[in-house]
Amino acid sequence: MNKKLKWGVIGAGGIAYRRTIPEGIIPARNATLIAVMDVNKEVAKKVGEEFGVKWYTKEKDLIKEPDIEAVYIATPAYLHFSQAIECLKANKHVLIEKPMALKIDQCHKIIQLGKYRNLKIGVDFMMRFHGVHEKIKEMIKEGKLGRPVMARAQLSCWYPKIKGAWRQIPKFGGGGSLIDMGSHCIDIIEFIFGSKVKEVFCFAETVVQKYSVEDTAIMTVKLKNGAIGIVDACFSIPDNSSLNVLEIYGSKGSVLAKGTIGQSSKGEAIAYLEKKQKIYDAKQIREVSYKEEIKFSPKNIYLSQIESFSDAVLKNKKVLVSGEDGLWNQKIIEAAYKSAKEKKVIVLMD
Repeated sequence: MNKKLKWGVIGAGGIAYRRTIPEGIIPARNATLIAVMDVNKEVAKKVGEEFGVKWYTKEKDLIKEPDIEAVYIATPAYLHFSQAIECLKANKHVLIEKPMALKIDQCHKIIQLGKYRNLKIGVDFMMRFHGVHEKIKEMIKEGKLGRPVMARAQLSCWYPKIKGAWRQIPKFGGGGSLIDMGSHCIDIIEFIFGSKVKEVFCFAETVVQKYSVEDTAIMTVKLKNGAIGIVDACFSIPDNSSLNVLEIYGSKGSVLAKGTIGQSSKGEAIAYLEKKQKIYDAKQIREVSYKEEIKFSPKNIYLSQIESFSDAVLKNKKVLVSGEDGLWNQKIIEAAYKSAKEKKVIVLMD
């Protein structure tokens, strides 16, 4: 019988209840849920009873649970650092919702403690596991799109002012639509192109909503491989008006995807490619344009992430979306906010 990693969840409502627990931990071949925690007693009790596990209202009680080997942290962003540190001190591996922490030095401290304790750290950029994104990355690697030229990733929604919503309070969320959704978009662009961001320029404004964080953000980046990336992330566009598109362009073609950026494991993508074709007496060659639907193996992104992290712990393998990835993403986001404030390009690497 295969060994299963024993999980605890801090922050049992929200994304944990909607997605990660039912779609990821529960059906995983190599994971089992031991306990959940939420400061809201009704939420903790509901989730615990629904999945037949222990439930707590204090994080310290879950963290000291001896059977738990790994903790998924799905609380508001400002709590990630302190909770990750406490879990690591208790010798628990951690999978942290993005952002990993609100400050770069906090990300460093989490990574350092994980290394000192010989514990695994993962960050929840689950969209890397989408079948379409993996397929496009493969096409880029094989040269089917030629030299990478440009990418655009969009993730927008309507998020009106809500009393007490932590994402709308700067000190709790670290920002607005850019850090909340744009962080996923830039991670996907880097993942697919296999190249890191070199330079950043950003506009971040509050255009529609009545709160202190930005509701509209555009980030343009230059990657180390020379390609350009564009991210648009808004809390100011009606849900049905945003297609959440991913556009990948290269010197030999493009891939246009819809519905793959977000919480869904579905979506669709079309490739537009150029193919060399011999004509007449085969002495002439011309480029012929054609399009084809991207075929991909449907799989749940939350399940894939939980199984991947569990495997990394159980088999002592490299975490595919690591603490270092979370740190780097936070560096990009902080550079973007600095760019928006100072109205200039921020250089991250030479």
